[in-house]
Amino acid sequence: MADELTPETPEEEQPQKKHKQRKNGLYPGVSEELAESMRTGWADTELHGLEPIAQAAHTAARRAALSARFPGERLVVPAGRLKTRSNDTEYPFRASTEYAYLTGDQTENGVLVLEPAGETGHHATVYLLPRSDRENGEFWLSGSGELWVGRRHSLTEAEQLLGVPAKDVRKLAEELTEAEGPVRGVRGHDSVIEAALTDKVTKERDEELRVYLSEARAVKDAFEIGELQKAVDSTVRGFEDVVKVLDKAEATSERYIEGTFFLRARVEGNDVGYGSICAAGPHACTLHWVRNDGDVRSGDLLLLDAGVETHSLYTADVTRTLPINGTYTDIQRKIYDAVYESQEAGIAAVKPGAKFRDFHDASQHVLAEKLVEWGLLEGPVERVLELGLQRRWTLHGTGHMLGMDVHDCAAARVEAYVAGTLEPGMCLTVEPGLYFQADDLTVPEEYRGIGVRIEDDILVTEDGNRNLSAGLPRTSDDVEAWMARLKS
Repeated sequence: MADELTPETPEEEQPQKKHKQRKNGLYPGVSEELAESMRTGWADTELHGLEPIAQAAHTAARRAALSARFPGERLVVPAGRLKTRSNDTEYPFRASTEYAYLTGDQTENGVLVLEPAGETGHHATVYLLPRSDRENGEFWLSGSGELWVGRRHSLTEAEQLLGVPAKDVRKLAEELTEAEGPVRGVRGHDSVIEAALTDKVTKERDEELRVYLSEARAVKDAFEIGELQKAVDSTVRGFEDVVKVLDKAEATSERYIEGTFFLRARVEGNDVGYGSICAAGPHACTLHWVRNDGDVRSGDLLLLDAGVETHSLYTADVTRTLPINGTYTDIQRKIYDAVYESQEAGIAAVKPGAKFRDFHDASQHVLAEKLVEWGLLEGPVERVLELGLQRRWTLHGTGHMLGMDVHDCAAARVEAYVAGTLEPGMCLTVEPGLYFQADDLTVPEEYRGIGVRIEDDILVTEDGNRNLSAGLPRTSDDVEAWMARLKS
């Protein structure tokens, strides 16, 4: 990784200052002749006649709804800044969900500001880093200069793409410091912007803004539904990729599975939407097993919980529990079929007008019935559910909202989420599971170390629901037949 001239001070904090050399850089400085050479001889690369991004009309409608909810108040929504991974290397940037939802932009340091316009309405402006300056050398001397990290859009280009006026973000903190009137901001993404607002905002008011933006994402528009389907379709292909290389995973580890799925996510999307759970054998009993460093053995099950995140940051969230050698044992099939029956009951309960909890309750009822039937719990089933006794082996809720965050709408009020009612356009997961820990002495030995989860992404429609991930088989027989076809 090249490091000769990268400075220590970020470009956005020193737009007109001399660029500081790296402490241990190999070049002692920049000659006047080299500086002059770098200033000249470059073609004009400004892009003209750009079409708005696909979601521009939708983001405009979202901003209008936000404006109507908080009239007369300045609203500040940052994308966030790069985070250090180690020394002078950063994690890949992922814009804050709130910012991307309202703008469609994903660049670091971006900030959306809605300025009050009279008693109602706002003027929206997106503040961004402009193109690197060729005159002062930041384009090749700055660590965030374009010769180091790539070309970014000019402010004029950004305006055409996003459908929002764009200004230089390097001046925004000072402007916000001097601004007057009520302000609300989204916290936790940009310390510089938060510092500029420190005496103008309150936690309570900012939380109201965060809650509103979380609840606004509950019902997806047509663009969002299309993106979720893209995410799921790529995820289906990623699962197929994994099945085809299970023999190679057996020769290495769960990380072969992780890497295989990531390749599909990175090629067809932006990234994975969350850390892939590639849990083989007893690791399937750890709900969020993301170490993915265990053995993959024939005869065991693989619980694969993974999702592709699209370029627009919508993610799938799908789980299948697969027999590594292609065939379930009798006990594996017994547990798998119970979870499938539970999921079927849950999916059937997803429809407009139903309570959000209905699908959870329906799924849990089936699991409790099975546990009583198998003699692991003493009935009646209603007693088991009232006391939550089934949770020893099922642990988690049966699903959650899905969207730009894998656990979308997380800041929503309880009454608007888990105590709320399903509406067309909502997208959620249905994912019951049974997990028998390897050291659980309360179950027969043959159960121990088996974990099964089946998860699909379900869209609430006008007349019921649509399984976005129906491209992956779910019954035990269909899973075996699918795996056999892929391996042949």
